[in-house]
Amino acid sequence: MSEYNWQVFQTAIGQTFFIVSISVVVGGLLGLALGLVLYATRPGNLMANRPVFILLNILVNIVRPIPFVIFLVAIQPLMLASIGTTIGTNAVTFALSLSAAFAVSRIVEQNLVTVNPGVIEAARASGARPISILLTVLVPEALGPLILGYTFIFVAIVDMSAQAGLFGGGGIGDFAITYGSQRYDWPVVYISVAVMIAIVQAGQFLGNYLARKALRR
Repeated sequence: MSEYNWQVFQTAIGQTFFIVSISVVVGGLLGLALGLVLYATRPGNLMANRPVFILLNILVNIVRPIPFVIFLVAIQPLMLASIGTTIGTNAVTFALSLSAAFAVSRIVEQNLVTVNPGVIEAARASGARPISILLTVLVPEALGPLILGYTFIFVAIVDMSAQAGLFGGGGIGDFAITYGSQRYDWPVVYISVAVMIAIVQAGQFLGNYLARKALRR
């Protein structure tokens, strides 16, 4: 790899880390909030509200299966109104955060459903309020599986970030295509793939470690 390509590659790595880290944090927090509302408003649950649950459930079911590239195109009016642009790293990060939030919400809801109802009843009997039960009882009880779910989302976000170049977002995927495959420079492609694999493996290892710690407590 030439010195110029190496400098561009370093920039691409930085762009990927920016996109992934912001998307994981923002999408993770939004997804957690949405997942808690989905769980709480389910019929028979802490804050049962059938119309709200049905509306959110349908929304998640519609958005979650949409391929990221199509989703990114579909929400361009929202991006333009929110951040003032539909291209670049910020636009891709905005779209990826929103897409991740819907995926996370379902993971959160599904993991909370598996918590022993006896734990919830005990918290209710002690006089705890619904929001307190959600945050201090349910989330800690489901923490191990939630961490594994977030790890899965992290891997998916790294994968989707490779498509950032289609909208001027840069990143390792864009570098691999522009400076690798389009120029038939296969070592550049392989190095890019190796770095992506290393990022995913590091995230997976950390997620598995934290999940084991949470399950053993």
